[in-house]
Amino acid sequence: MTAAINLVMKPSGPTDTELVRRLLGGDKEAFAELYRRRHGNVYRFALYMTGRPEIADDVAQETFMALINNSAAYNEAKGAVNSFLLGIARNQVLRRLRQERPTVPVDEHHEEIDSVAAVRSHVSNFIRKEKIEAVRKAVLSLPEHYREVVILCELQEMSYAETAHIMNCAVGTVRSRLHRARGILAEKLETARDQNSMSDVVKSTRCFA
Repeated sequence: MTAAINLVMKPSGPTDTELVRRLLGGDKEAFAELYRRRHGNVYRFALYMTGRPEIADDVAQETFMALINNSAAYNEAKGAVNSFLLGIARNQVLRRLRQERPTVPVDEHHEEIDSVAAVRSHVSNFIRKEKIEAVRKAVLSLPEHYREVVILCELQEMSYAETAHIMNCAVGTVRSRLHRARGILAEKLETARDQNSMSDVVKSTRCFA
């Protein structure tokens, strides 16, 4: 019983905000801990957005360097450290993508959504069942403004409010884009699964030819 009580009362580690305060004061261990905690989120976001590990590496490094140099000052009153870092990463990713091709106009859909739960469940089932590579390719093929909401809301499980903060837009914009993105993604994953099934049938037929 005593051991259990001691375990409950044991102080937890420093929060992300505390680590930021310490690293800005020159604490290298604080930086190492924050990097360990949040590097994966930043890297995965950049990788899913670009499909290129080398860019994801660069974006992750640039994101943490911006934090260290205080060139993008963190304000704890405006949100969590994780959201702040993803916001920096998003800006870095979009800058890289726009250097490679012109900006694609955003096609917004603000209609009432009646089947969001059904569509979301459909997409989530694919994400759980399909091969990671198939999901990655399908997400990467989405237009940028749809891709980022899927990555943040579905893959990184951010709330609408957190995603809106990262994207610097209204929550309604997040909902609208995500609704449209889920529909497109579900269609792409259905098509990919059908193609894979057809490929398996063809291979099986050849084996008996």
